[in-house]
Amino acid sequence: MGSSVEFACLLLLVLVSTLGENHLVSGGCAGKCCRGRDLSCSATDWRMDRVFGTCFCDEGCVRTKDCCFDYFTACPVQDCAVSDWSFWSGCAKPCQPSERVRVRHIEQRPSNSGEACPGLEQRAGCREYRDHRGNHCGLGSGPAFISSMEFARGRPRHDSYGNPLDPGFCVEFTLESRTPHCTAENRPHTHWMRYITEGFKVCVACEPPAIRNNTGRCQGDGQESDKDASLRWQAVGNPQCRGTWRKIQKTQQCDCPPQHSFVFI
Repeated sequence: MGSSVEFACLLLLVLVSTLGENHLVSGGCAGKCCRGRDLSCSATDWRMDRVFGTCFCDEGCVRTKDCCFDYFTACPVQDCAVSDWSFWSGCAKPCQPSERVRVRHIEQRPSNSGEACPGLEQRAGCREYRDHRGNHCGLGSGPAFISSMEFARGRPRHDSYGNPLDPGFCVEFTLESRTPHCTAENRPHTHWMRYITEGFKVCVACEPPAIRNNTGRCQGDGQESDKDASLRWQAVGNPQCRGTWRKIQKTQQCDCPPQHSFVFI
């Protein structure tokens, strides 16, 4: 009698094991993977918590913890994939501070709780140096137009004949004043303006194409001003962010922290 019971128990264990293996082979989510939370996207199979019954194959099952056991193999996570940035567009307005834009496109949308897509558009303050007819805008006598050092990336280092341009120089200033609008803006391309703080030393690079080869200067660089003169500056990308500074010295290279390093536009 005892041996018969033992044999029956062993047979039952083998049967359960076989059924489990069959379920593992069949795969509850094979061929059915759904976006978002979809209660109809279900199967009857083993769940990831080792409970047999109704399980789900939608993206929401990861949060509710009721996915079928093979969800992550049958429905692999796919992060968003985007293209490289396009070239920057021209400035919206010639010969005056305005904005430029560049874009990228979605090549693969995220699925199964994959990483969401990043921003697809970037804007930045800019200023064209030639008008629509190709004529140089000229060097004005107004305030120094400045932008983030990020703007210097991609600037031309050679002229149209391949000759190296003047490498430029750096001017150090002491910030005297700024308007409250510098910290009131929340647009991504204006975040750098928050670091313009009174009393701090800032470095501003004068580089091509902002530098004029015939004068070797940038607009508002203070080269011809008295050292004690209070000079005006304005942030490109937010015309209401402006203020005054005093020139400290002209140097060969800028040597300020990144947050306090800017570039003449």
